[in-house]
Amino acid sequence: MNSFDLRGRTAVVTGASRGLGSYMSKALARAGASLVISARDARDCAGTIEQLHALGGTARAYSLDVRSESSVSDFGQAVTQDVGAVDILVNNAGCNVRKPFLDTTWNDWNTVLETNLRGAFFVTQAFAPAMIERGYGRVINIGSVTSVFGFGAVVPYVASRGGVLQMSRALADALGPHGITVNCLAPGWFRTAQTEALFQDAEWRDYIIDRIPLRRLGAPADLDGAVVFLASEESSYVTGQILLVDGGMTTGAARAANAKP
Repeated sequence: MNSFDLRGRTAVVTGASRGLGSYMSKALARAGASLVISARDARDCAGTIEQLHALGGTARAYSLDVRSESSVSDFGQAVTQDVGAVDILVNNAGCNVRKPFLDTTWNDWNTVLETNLRGAFFVTQAFAPAMIERGYGRVINIGSVTSVFGFGAVVPYVASRGGVLQMSRALADALGPHGITVNCLAPGWFRTAQTEALFQDAEWRDYIIDRIPLRRLGAPADLDGAVVFLASEESSYVTGQILLVDGGMTTGAARAANAKP
């Protein structure tokens, strides 16, 4: 039996219209899962849906604003009504505001924390009751290398990702007795729409690569095995953990802490 096989499982991935959310959706689909994906406007998911269908899988898209209480509630109810039980939840929706500490506004802080941390909590809460009833679930919260060390130019983002790690540990304790695992998947530097401006800077790329033991930036396929592992039966005794997929950057935290986000 292939215990990485996700056939018969339904996976929800938030923030999956592009970037890492789209990549991880396709990895789960290739492993056999049926996908439910979201973006603030479901129409933005059209490209990812087309790619998921090309893989031979079943996929649906929904609108979801993780900063809105009513949107999260409506999303949870609609998905449950349309597809039934959800087995795997990937809380990927996120944002960042790059500003020096002294220039960061009240609204900047709220935008980042409400999206990255509060959103993941309440989306989990929306799907947890059905998981508890069935005695099964896989929750994968997307963190980052900043879950374990700090960058001064993105303080709210670092606070949110550190919070995601601690929230994952607390939820693992709360949901473990019900057969639900909760883990934090923490990517390093990957090229996405959110980081594109940085990747255009050759000096920055060289600077970061010099601080990664594998001497390269992340490629989408580097996350495939990690997300499928955490979604599969192979991780059934793994919960409350952080899985860093960063090329080894965090092995030298003191050196990496000087990186320029």
